Amino acid sequence: MIKTRNGYQDFKINIKLKLSALWISVMFCYIYGDFFSLFVPGRIQGLINGQSGAGPTTPLVLLQYAILLSLPPLMIFLSLVLNPKVNRMVNIIAGLLFTIIMLLVVGSSISKWMIFYSYLGVLEIIITCLIVRYAWFWPRERHN
Repeated sequence: MIKTRNGYQDFKINIKLKLSALWISVMFCYIYGDFFSLFVPGRIQGLINGQSGAGPTTPLVLLQYAILLSLPPLMIFLSLVLNPKVNRMVNIIAGLLFTIIMLLVVGSSISKWMIFYSYLGVLEIIITCLIVRYAWFWPRERHN
């Protein structure tokens, strides 16, 4: 337990819990962004016509999306159970990957109807950058 100046108790939160919570947060942003995009005029009709935001929808494209989007939920669990050395590296790589993806998505989603998507995308970029930062500065053991 850590005591603060204002008298309230505080607890040091383990780095693994912080990383897991950040992955949960970014997942909610992804889900909300995709859900809200269904309200953009023409979006559902485009999906019905076999067009995704990145081109024609095919079984292979859907599998690729599924593989890519299975990584953040896996990171929620992996951040808790992997050993620190592997955990640090996996979080840095995954965090950078999703930061780059969202930079590309935000850059190509600038329009009046996609302002919400850009907002959530910027928030997702901040969260994945925090993941990289926390993993990069993973606390080291103190040797007395």
